[in-house]
Amino acid sequence: MDVDTRLLRSFVAVADTGSLTRAAERLFLSQPALTKQIKQLETRLGVRLFTRSRAGMTLTEPGRTLAARAPALLADWDRLLRETKGAADRAARVLRVGFMASAANEATQHIVAEFARRRPGWRADMRQAVWSDPTAGLADGDTDVALVRLPFPGQDALRVAVLFSEPRWIALPAGHPLGARDLIPFRDLWDEPFVAAPPESGAWRDHWLAAGEREGHPVRIGAVTDRPDDWLSAIANGYGIALAPESAARYYARPGVVYRPVSGVSPSRVGVAWAPADDTDPVVQDFVRACLVSRPPQDGTGP
Repeated sequence: MDVDTRLLRSFVAVADTGSLTRAAERLFLSQPALTKQIKQLETRLGVRLFTRSRAGMTLTEPGRTLAARAPALLADWDRLLRETKGAADRAARVLRVGFMASAANEATQHIVAEFARRRPGWRADMRQAVWSDPTAGLADGDTDVALVRLPFPGQDALRVAVLFSEPRWIALPAGHPLGARDLIPFRDLWDEPFVAAPPESGAWRDHWLAAGEREGHPVRIGAVTDRPDDWLSAIANGYGIALAPESAARYYARPGVVYRPVSGVSPSRVGVAWAPADDTDPVVQDFVRACLVSRPPQDGTGP
């Protein structure tokens, strides 16, 4: 009998927290979706794993047996996946580096150069991820280390070092009535349709919609995109507006799209992420150190 590792990860989160609500928050899933996954796992195993009550989720005897073994099983699987996928690249002295959008902005080139200085003969192979994978390949073992935007689904299962933060601006179609302002209060944008990342990106999507900073005001979705080019086209075509890092005005300048500062919304944070199993990997740690020494100074807006 085969069991989806995704179901095991959901089980471990519920077992650790004793709560569907807290586990759903950790996994960046909706509670109904998490409940469905637990029921699927129980059906496949043919046993009841939890006793449900108002006090929370209590492990049954079969549940305790699985909870004792599942974390080590998942850790071994993740390690095997990374080692298998990265074997050929490691033999060629290539470090697979995932990144989202503009990566670490202008610091990216300094990071790559510093890594090359620390690891002569090695190359950082930069691989841009789609927005439906905010871990930039780490979750599936497709990358060894990643430059990411926080928060993202699965973040708690990885090591993350914050490098810097920058303000979030708004990207508008050229000719939008608010485009003439020098500074736009976020409240004035609440009724606008937004261009969003795919739903499976969870908290990452919510962050770029500022869903938790609207005082309960619902979000209007005008379009869903998974790549920067499609995102820019949707905005230019008037399907919606979108929050973006301040640096997007430099990296994603395009006719038909204008960027303006926004007040009343929190900044975006950039970090470097890696798997806990790579805490002792000297090549990964050299890249992490290259990130830390190359990060730009903060002006008081950082973490």
